Amino acid sequence: MRERRQGARHVISFPIRVRWKDEKGKEVIQEGLTDNVGPHGTLVYLPRVLPNVGGKVHLTVTENPDDEVSVVGEVIRVERNASHPQAALMLTEGLREWKKKVWEVAGATLAAAQPEAADDW
Repeated sequence: MRERRQGARHVISFPIRVRWKDEKGKEVIQEGLTDNVGPHGTLVYLPRVLPNVGGKVHLTVTENPDDEVSVVGEVIRVERNASHPQAALMLTEGLREWKKKVWEVAGATLAAAQPEAADDW
């Protein structure tokens, strides 16, 4: 299968809030974490309920409460693994802010991280 991702993915956990409407039109709000962050999308972990594939979601990164980043995306895939349910999102609105305040920050954060000292056995 051909790789369709555009740009590198950073494996990093940022706290998030995802909002969408279910099949009955009722608003659902879930909090979770990013599993990885790309320039045009993200894979998120939502512990309770997942949105449906093809659905529109509003994603807010709540890492910095004074400067939250909100974008809109489409659900392109879900993993209904009972121990780690995930949704893959392709962002459709707010890409410029996402790239600057989330994707680039994730890359810089990972680049600046110090490796853990080797454990002595």
